[in-house]
Amino acid sequence: VRKKAYTKLCCVGRGGSSRVYRVLDENNEIYAIKRVTLERADADTIQGYQNEIQLLTRLSGQPGIIKLIDFESSIKKNTIMLVLECGEIDFAALIAQRVAEKFYQPQMLQAVHVIHEEKIVHSDLKPANFVLVKGNLKLIDFGIAKAIANDTTNIQRDQQIGTVNYMSPEAIEETQRSDGKKVMKLGRASDVWSLGCILYQMVYGRPPFHSLTLYPKMKAIPDPNHVIDFPEYTVPLKLGSGDKPDVRIESLATQLSPDLINSMKMCLVRDPKKRGTIPELLAQNWVEGSECTRTPSAL
Repeated sequence: VRKKAYTKLCCVGRGGSSRVYRVLDENNEIYAIKRVTLERADADTIQGYQNEIQLLTRLSGQPGIIKLIDFESSIKKNTIMLVLECGEIDFAALIAQRVAEKFYQPQMLQAVHVIHEEKIVHSDLKPANFVLVKGNLKLIDFGIAKAIANDTTNIQRDQQIGTVNYMSPEAIEETQRSDGKKVMKLGRASDVWSLGCILYQMVYGRPPFHSLTLYPKMKAIPDPNHVIDFPEYTVPLKLGSGDKPDVRIESLATQLSPDLINSMKMCLVRDPKKRGTIPELLAQNWVEGSECTRTPSAL
């Protein structure tokens, strides 16, 4: 990359036209290289990678954001190469392992606060898009992120995009524009909804609409008559495999603090204008205090 050699250690991720490798530089420092093969990529995909480079360059040095070390776009090789900080593990794996989640919740909120202060809407917040870099949680994957124009408060998209379990109601519903074209209007509040889904998963083991199949899920997320349940207790799950279902470990039931439940409710308000903001969430007591008390005998 720009005539600097890296030794490929292993492939750590792949999707569509891209592969992500863990690599070693000449000083034995570990990085990640995202290699995009342009001949298999359509125009929107190429634009997404160029967009990611622009936003990561703009966010360079900001806390909680994955650092872009270097990049190269080669017409001759028909590739785009991004050299990035290397994450040791993604947050989805930590949630599945129920490891140190409370410690990373404020870092997750702070990272999103950073991009919102820069008037950027990520649009695809989910556990897998946060990684640990030397013990610090960092936000990644800005391919579909978008900057808000100076004279507006929203971005507009002409197609549904994101990961369904974490998509906001306004990311699913369409708005008729004056020229007759249907668009989705998304602001910072859309990311807050996604954060609420992540918090819900951290607390209860699954995002709020996980149990529904795709079409009912797409109908339920924007439906105000579909009530989201916020149990007072959370019960850890022993994850099943194959035909074996997940098993609730009732003896390890944990009572949640009212502040934590209220924070999830603040995020999961279907009207984006009434949804909580990141500063309001950071001000909640559960962020700094203990959000739950182990009370197995309470059930």
